Amino acid sequence: MARIYSRKKGSHGSKRPAVRKAKRWTTLKKKEIEELVTKLAKERKTSATIGLILRDKHAVPDVKAATGKTISQIMKENKVYPELPEDMMSLLRKAVRLHGHLERNKPDKHSKRGLQNLESRIRRLGKYYVRNGDLPKGWKYSYEEAKIIVQK
Repeated sequence: MARIYSRKKGSHGSKRPAVRKAKRWTTLKKKEIEELVTKLAKERKTSATIGLILRDKHAVPDVKAATGKTISQIMKENKVYPELPEDMMSLLRKAVRLHGHLERNKPDKHSKRGLQNLESRIRRLGKYYVRNGDLPKGWKYSYEEAKIIVQK
């Protein structure tokens, strides 16, 4: 059956402009944007969520174009960046949820394999962050520690 409409591959959604310039219609100044980022970070919002809030509620389409810094850089400068990087934290949350699922559903072999892959990804990412100094030397993944970290 033929398609009723044709769509180019990758033509869905909005695209960022090629040139990064601060838009003239943005009403917030650099200092105000940084204060907003700091305030939202203190409310324990992730940098992705902060970007969405700034885009949707405050009409700031690109924080880096407006301030010259990324949201994570602003959070680190103001010492409100979480102790664990956000991608690592989301993987730890996922691992804790998956462990809970496997405790309730012992014969689920597909999820067990998924957990093995996930824990492998956590260990690889941990090595990367230890190398870069974002995690302390000798950091090791363990489910018990991940459970404690996620519950904070």
